[in-house]
Amino acid sequence: MNRILPCSAVLLLLLLVAAPIKNSGLQPTQTAAASSTPTPGSHDKPEHPKWSYSGTLGPQHWAEDYPDCGRKDQSPIDIRTSQSAKLPEIEFHYRSSPLFIENNGHTIQVDFPDSEASANTVTIGGEEFKLTQFHFHQPSEEKLQGRSQDMVVHLVHLRGEGVYMRLAVVAVLLKAGPANSLIQTLWQHIPKEVSHEPEKIPNVNINPDELLPKDHGYYTYLGSLTTPPCTEIVTWYILNSPAQLSAEQVETFKKYYSNNVRPIQPLDGRTIRQSQ
Repeated sequence: MNRILPCSAVLLLLLLVAAPIKNSGLQPTQTAAASSTPTPGSHDKPEHPKWSYSGTLGPQHWAEDYPDCGRKDQSPIDIRTSQSAKLPEIEFHYRSSPLFIENNGHTIQVDFPDSEASANTVTIGGEEFKLTQFHFHQPSEEKLQGRSQDMVVHLVHLRGEGVYMRLAVVAVLLKAGPANSLIQTLWQHIPKEVSHEPEKIPNVNINPDELLPKDHGYYTYLGSLTTPPCTEIVTWYILNSPAQLSAEQVETFKKYYSNNVRPIQPLDGRTIRQSQ
């Protein structure tokens, strides 16, 4: 289903994923990040060059087209030490919302149009951020004491626009165990075609609260998007406790995307704080 996105949502989508070109011939396990074909007679690079998680378009080459990917405050990181601090609670205000889902060539992503984003928010230290989308990586991009979890879901929240845009991304590590009912619903509706246009699933509502563990304690640090353009506008909140999904649900995701993770980035003197 086609829908017109507001400017703020369009800008966010451009920031979060350098949009792959729709290719209905791609199978789930194929990459949508093939080499760009220049226009005859033109030597300019495309406005949003394609990228991948391996090969000549892999993470080691991202900075060639996206200079921010070569900066110092990048994500993800391996959390080995942290400073305990009195930090504000993350207040989650999620509700049941229509399902908009896409298979975008890099991950499975669930989107929230403005009307739903306004109703799904987090408040941190008195500041409100709107939930704009969440997506998955396998295994988890971030590590704790050198170890990854089976998967991770990144819940992306937005505050402000343009040069004032800031993101609060809550990372929920996912560990194999009992099945997750929300994830089961999502997997049943993964679009077969790779596209950057989210598909609305009729008569299906989801509540992001079902992705959260009971304990909302967290680690936090300043970082970046983990995909091109790697913009450093993100405050990360990595929950201490994992949520669960089944091993079968992990395997289902791997049929579409396996190892869609950026390598660990240097901490470069940044401070990681842990809520008390």
